Amino acid sequence: MSRAQITIEELQTKTGEAVGVSQWRTVDQQRIDGFAELTEDPQWIHTDPARAAKESPFGATIAHGFLSLSLLSAMAMDVLPTIKGQEMGINYGFDKVRFMNPVREGSKVRGKFTLLEVKQRSDKEWQLRHGVEVEIEGQDKPALIAEWLSLAIVPA
Repeated sequence: MSRAQITIEELQTKTGEAVGVSQWRTVDQQRIDGFAELTEDPQWIHTDPARAAKESPFGATIAHGFLSLSLLSAMAMDVLPTIKGQEMGINYGFDKVRFMNPVREGSKVRGKFTLLEVKQRSDKEWQLRHGVEVEIEGQDKPALIAEWLSLAIVPA
């Protein structure tokens, strides 16, 4: 999928607008287990389906909140435009993150992005703020909501 390219001036006119919605991604046990291994967080609520079915209030294993958060990078690649001439994009962090609803194993999630702010930091740096929401298919309450900051590095 080719990402749209727009000028910084065009991007600025989109402040306050919904940018797009990513494709659905399945959060299966293999993905959860892989994340648990990489992050050294093997808590049973994530990695033991039999125990989670019996003892968890969710009736199944659930994804780590940080797994849901980490999927934002791929989701952003689905929908966020790049700035014409952009040399690189840098993850600058989050101002707000709230985990609202657990993602049960086998669920599908997708990201919704709204451009909240475009701010020039220097001749080469533009800071972007996106409101993001990770939806869970078939659920009213999102998995998470956040304000995500990034830097776009452009030629001076």
